Amino acid sequence: MRTLAILPIKSFGAAKQRLSGLLGSGSREALAQAMFLDVLASLRRVPEIDAVAVVTANPEAETAARRGGVHLLFDREEAGQSAAVGIGIRHALELGFERVLLVPGDTPLIEAGEIAGMLERAEEDDTAAVIVPDRHGSGTNALLLAPADAMAPSFGEGSLERHRAMALDAGLAHRVEALPSMLLDVDTPDDLAELSETLEGRRGQACMTRGALRQLDRSKVRRSARRPARPAPVRAQA
Repeated sequence: MRTLAILPIKSFGAAKQRLSGLLGSGSREALAQAMFLDVLASLRRVPEIDAVAVVTANPEAETAARRGGVHLLFDREEAGQSAAVGIGIRHALELGFERVLLVPGDTPLIEAGEIAGMLERAEEDDTAAVIVPDRHGSGTNALLLAPADAMAPSFGEGSLERHRAMALDAGLAHRVEALPSMLLDVDTPDDLAELSETLEGRRGQACMTRGALRQLDRSKVRRSARRPARPAPVRAQA
């Protein structure tokens, strides 16, 4: 079954705004780029994936995509993840791909073996939609669709239940399948602290992200993620 992996990437400079209280713009940009490169490298190592499409308007991502020999699709409007993967889905249909795997660029722990196993199981079971949840059990960190237009993806807050309801309404054979390497996406200081601690206990994984984290003060990352907010000082009134 010919499979296209679709990787939507927003501008690195605009990425990870929820980390702005912890990291400067340059650090956020470097981290976003490093995570994207690790995800792209992992997807290219999955034998069951025939091609990877990067959907972006970001010059750095375009350069990496050309260097990696993947399909480069331009996202001029940058209207969000769901709109970006829609561009990829239309491309898949035009080229005759039988299914698509939608993956975000901020899951650097992704393992090629886990993705391969999930793709094999879905093909064996003739499953039309596989929904991969995030670690909170509310979002969607990957979505496999066969055919590519089996349903219209709707990412964002609460997307796990939304995708499950859409699959039910469409009468699709589907399942929610948690993949350990896909549970963590990096949006908040807590996520970044979890990523840093996870990589400390592993070797040879997410090399680009690991390098980016070395440039950060990891102790600051942990403290900022876990430190309770200080109460505002009480001003004496006249």
